[in-house]
Amino acid sequence: GLLMTIDELNRRFGLTSMLMFVEGKGGMPVIEVSNSHCKARISLQGAQVTSWVPSGEVEVIWLSSDASFKLGKSIRGGIPVCWPWFGAHESETDFPAHGHARTIFWDVLDTEAMDDGTSVIQFKIVDNEATRRLWPYSSDLIMTMRFGAALEIELLTRNTDNKPFKITQALHTYFYVGDIGKVRVQGLDGVEYLDKVDDFAEKTQSGPVTINGEVDRIYRGVSGELVIEDESLGRKIWIASSGCSTAVVWNPWSEIAASMGDLDDDDYRKMICVETANAGPETVEVAAGNSYRLEAVYTIES
Repeated sequence: GLLMTIDELNRRFGLTSMLMFVEGKGGMPVIEVSNSHCKARISLQGAQVTSWVPSGEVEVIWLSSDASFKLGKSIRGGIPVCWPWFGAHESETDFPAHGHARTIFWDVLDTEAMDDGTSVIQFKIVDNEATRRLWPYSSDLIMTMRFGAALEIELLTRNTDNKPFKITQALHTYFYVGDIGKVRVQGLDGVEYLDKVDDFAEKTQSGPVTINGEVDRIYRGVSGELVIEDESLGRKIWIASSGCSTAVVWNPWSEIAASMGDLDDDDYRKMICVETANAGPETVEVAAGNSYRLEAVYTIES
């Protein structure tokens, strides 16, 4: 449940006009950030960014117009956190896809304004009985977000148990694009991928990734920055990551979009997911007492 009221959150963590806690859709508490670099919104459920608008730019983060804001329901769009597993659980079929991090409330640990005007928020997952049934290890998940000229998101998994555990994870970021037919993803030329649409066949990328049908791919051995070239909006979204060598590229296309209740039928033309992940064969083992850091940095070039 929600650990603090909106008033309490503002008293403890609000930063005058720069960072405020407000009641969002469906009564869900959200953080509104407004500083010299950008505006942003973050849902406390899932600690999920739902908007990031750098000054002078249009929205970078796509959010479904039909997204549901309900307790325990994942929000379609934004930056969902997949943790401690990506996709289906490897053995328990009734466990939630992509883990529990995106559907539970996170604690706010800290907020601060940096000298350059960047707003920093730190969240933590607090274990409870329900999460312990899904994830029976003693662990901390701490997420640090920096909203400035760039958006930086860092996910720190700490193993506070006396035995090792394995995780897969992702920042399942939905980017807003002007027209998917005019989008190219650069930086994956020559990279091998698993094609989930083609029964996980192993393939090699040739040239930029373009989307003209359902795309669901796990790229492996990714290094360097990725760039979403959005011709219709006349901008590039740069994605730098560390702590991983996997990138997932996803667009559901028309048939799946039409079958999804929280997605407008034409929404797929305005979004692309390029995810920073440890997924597919890239499993992370965290030894007892150790921690593991995954990070993504997003910047915009007009």
